[in-house]
Order: sequence, then structure tokens, then C-alpha cells
Amino acid sequence: MRMKPSRRDVFRTGGMATASSMLATAAPAEAKPVRSWDDNIYTRIGVRPFINLTATYTINGGTLTLPAVKEAMEEASYFSVNIDELQEGAGGRLAQLFGCESAMVTCGCAAALAAATAACVAGGDPEKMQQLPNLAGLKDEVIMPRQSRNPYDHAIRSVGVKIVEIDTREDFLAALGKHTAMIAVLGTGEERGKVRLEEIIAAAHKMEVPVLVDAAAELPAKPDPYLSRGADLVAYSGGKILRGPQCAGMLLGRRDLIYAARMNASPHHAFGRSMKVGKEETMGMLAAMEYYFSKRNIQEEYRTWESWYRSVSDVITKVPGVTTKILPAKGASPFPVLDIAWDPAKLPVTAGELYDLLINGNPRIMSHAAGDGYSFVMRPAAMVAGQEKLVAQRLFDIFSEVARRSAKPAPGSPSVNIAGRWDVDISFVVGSSKHAFYLETGGARVTGFHMGLKLKGELRGKLSGNRVLLRSSLPVEGTSLPYTFKGTVEGDRMSGEVDLDEYGKARFLARRRQG
Repeated sequence: MRMKPSRRDVFRTGGMATASSMLATAAPAEAKPVRSWDDNIYTRIGVRPFINLTATYTINGGTLTLPAVKEAMEEASYFSVNIDELQEGAGGRLAQLFGCESAMVTCGCAAALAAATAACVAGGDPEKMQQLPNLAGLKDEVIMPRQSRNPYDHAIRSVGVKIVEIDTREDFLAALGKHTAMIAVLGTGEERGKVRLEEIIAAAHKMEVPVLVDAAAELPAKPDPYLSRGADLVAYSGGKILRGPQCAGMLLGRRDLIYAARMNASPHHAFGRSMKVGKEETMGMLAAMEYYFSKRNIQEEYRTWESWYRSVSDVITKVPGVTTKILPAKGASPFPVLDIAWDPAKLPVTAGELYDLLINGNPRIMSHAAGDGYSFVMRPAAMVAGQEKLVAQRLFDIFSEVARRSAKPAPGSPSVNIAGRWDVDISFVVGSSKHAFYLETGGARVTGFHMGLKLKGELRGKLSGNRVLLRSSLPVEGTSLPYTFKGTVEGDRMSGEVDLDEYGKARFLARRRQG
């Protein structure tokens, strides 16, 4: 079973990496010694770096910037310039590189989505700009195919608009109307949808409604694959596979809309003022694209990463029950990945338990291992040469140790019965909330529902003695909110800790409702 990658537990403390002999690369073939893993700018403030197997995740630091990007950012830091003039100049050069009408640098792809939405709602009218996110009297809807919904919808919704979700062509045509400010499509979700981008664009343009494509993690091309199909705007992340500044992104497309997006963004006192992109990030982003279009050899990088995978696979598959498979570049991962799986009958360790061992071990390794399954994917874009050997050895050691254990003992029989309705008080670091559980039990197994303030999701878990573990996921907009409750049961009271995934920790106290 392949587990969905998780952004979890990144704030846990753990063991530190001591492999000072590791090499760092600007690209896989360019090796330079790194500073000590025991004494560096992070360890001096109590933060332990890790080997990053999650590639481009922002919460794990994104990928490593190219040397050309670092040099450009340093040089830019020694001069003062007018930011409007800089955006005009850098945007003009980006437009030449991409072969599009216009472009702008933003402080990430999410900022590009917000700026694009503000431009489509308020245009270049300063009075309307000042009104945002109050949309009274303005167009206030953004249409989005169901297959394009994702957590980054929040950047679009932050402008105040309502996302109207559609599935079929009939849904789309019915939703398209006088309240439609924009249509937003996720690039990697478009092919899964029931309405092609060309159909969306043709109908939208008849009503003068712009179409935005979110291509955050994708590899761009000239001509741009979405603008060439008729899209008005397309947004990219700069700190992912492009290896530009972590706090940079790009918005490309129609000249008038890009100009309006710039006016709605920093340094102007409008909705996007808080989304500041500095002169250093702007020039770093441009340097990344200059390098990408003139010197970077992605296929060579793929071959290097695949050689790392073979090196890891050769070591860890010596442990009976471990299997690996290289999966080609596709969709939101524009690079090959390594699928690592194991037989739980031979290796009784869950992916979640493996995550803990990796992040708390030596060297410290951040991974996508999560949950109750028995596999995870390894992604290479933030790794440097030499780290693959350390990863291989650490995984081999863990799997070998697990294999030496006897079969995992069955959990203790439940000593409590938690079936019924529970009123749940959750205490966050600031504030509190009242939730509810509806639980059914069958031996050690727990199923049911978790009711939040307004959301509802399925719940599952297990009992061991008087200890309880419950997991739920509450769907909302384009994402879901995961909760993991761990605690003890005493009569009609249940209490313990809540893991809120990327949102940290909380405490809970639940009381069984009588009658």
C-alpha cells in the first residue's frame, strides 16, 4: 500500500547528522564540500538539518538553490533599485525567455495565484484594489474543476472569492456567468478532468473571463504549454525543481493582466502588499531561468538521480522482504522517484514508525514515510551527492534490526469500551473548540465519525488496554485536515494529545454523553 506523502512532524527534535564527509552539489555533477553538520548556522540556534528525501516541500526547506542564483542574489544585495522598474526589467527578460507577452516575479507560486486573482477581480482600479477582500459589487466567483481542487486554493480564496466547483461540461456552462471573475485550473489535474482546457478557454473568452493555470511544481517550456493552448495566465514556483530562491515564483501571460497583478502586489499598498518579493529574490529567480534555458541538463540530472536509486536499492534489497521500483517523472513530481516497499510479515514496522526512526536517528533523515502502510517514495531533488550512501546504510540498518526482532506482539486486549457519542474539547496553543466523536468498537478496532465545528469526516483507530489511538480526516475546500488523537480512557473520560499534522499539537478532553 502506497501512503500519501505527509508534511508531518517537521518540528520534532531528534538525532543529528554527523557525516561531515558528505558532499554538496549545485547540480548533481557539481560537488563542493559543505560546512560541518555538527557546527553550522542552524545548529548554533538549536536547529538540526537533515538529509531531505522529500524534494520540493516548502515546509522542509524546498530544494537547494543553484550557485548562479546565490551569486545573483548576493550581487543584487549591494545596490538599491526602484522595484517597479525592476519588475518591468526582470519581467521583460522572463517574457523573452518564455516567449510570452509579459511576466512578473512573486514571493512564491501561492503569491502568484493571489496576485492573479486580485488582478481579475479588481483590475487596475485603485478604488477596487483598496476594497479587497470586500467583494461587494465586484465579481466574486472563481470556477474550478473538481480534479483541480488542492490545498493551495487558499491563496485564491484569500482574495475573498468563492470557488465554484464543477465536474462536467454542463456544470461548467451553468456556473459561468456574470459573477465569474476567473477560472482556475491545476495543470496536473487538467488531464484528469472531464472538460479540456481548450473547451474551458473557448467558453470563458466569449464572456471575457480570464483563465489561470497553476503549474507550481512543473518544468516550464518555451513555448509555455498552457499559454500556447490559450490560457491567459500561468503560475510557477521558483523554489522547487527550478532551484531558484525558495521565496520566489513567477506569473506569466497577458500583458494587461500581469500589469494589473503587479499593481495589486507589493510594493503597492493593495491586497498583495504583505507578499513582498525583494530585489534579491527577483534577480535570483531571473538567474535560475537564464540557467535553466541555457545550461541546465535535466535529463542528465535524471540519470544521476536514477544512479542514486540503484545504489540505495542494491543495499536495502539485501534485506528479505524489501522491494524497490523506480517510477518515471510524471505530473507534480517532474523527476523520477524511488518507491520503497516491504513485506510486513517479514518486517513488522509501519511507515509511520520508520519515519520516527529516520528523523530521530543518525544521520537525521526527513522522509515521506507516514501512517500505517508499508511503503514510501524517495524523491531526490534536495539531496546532494554522497547522501544516497548514508540513506542506503541507515535504511539497511533499520530493516535489518526489524528483521531480527520476533514478530510484533499483538496489542493488548481492550480493557475499556468506548462505543457511543463523545463531546470533545480541544485546547489549541491559542483558543479552544468543541468537537464530537461517534464511535463503534469491535474488539480492539474503532470506527466512526469525527464532527468538527462545521466539518465531518470518518474516524478509525484502535484500543490497547485503556490506551486509545484515533485518526480522522475532515475534508474542507480543496484539502483535508488530519487529526491524530492519542490518550487514555478512564470510565467516561478520555484525554491526551492531538497531532494536527502541519499545524502542530493540541490537547483534548472527551466526555461520553449519557442516554
